[in-house]
Amino acid sequence: MAIWCDTGDSILMLSSDYRIARVQKTLRWFEEDIPLLDMRVKELSVEGQQSARQFATALIDQTRAELQRLIEERLDRSPAQYDDPNEPPCEPAD
Repeated sequence: MAIWCDTGDSILMLSSDYRIARVQKTLRWFEEDIPLLDMRVKELSVEGQQSARQFATALIDQTRAELQRLIEERLDRSPAQYDDPNEPPCEPAD
């Protein structure tokens, strides 16, 4: 499956591998940010701290679910639908 993005000038197609790589990168950002989140919320009330942590946990869980969905979607495709095997997988730039 591909997603088409209208950039105004042209339409780009994002491959499944690219989308998976982007979600993996986003998940790493979220997971690596947890210690920083603890520092940012330390001056909030206990309820505020709990709320921020619950939101971060929910966001990470949702991102993991999206990653799993994309991986399963890619595995469910027939071999004829796969991206060109001669091309290296797309990796998003930092």
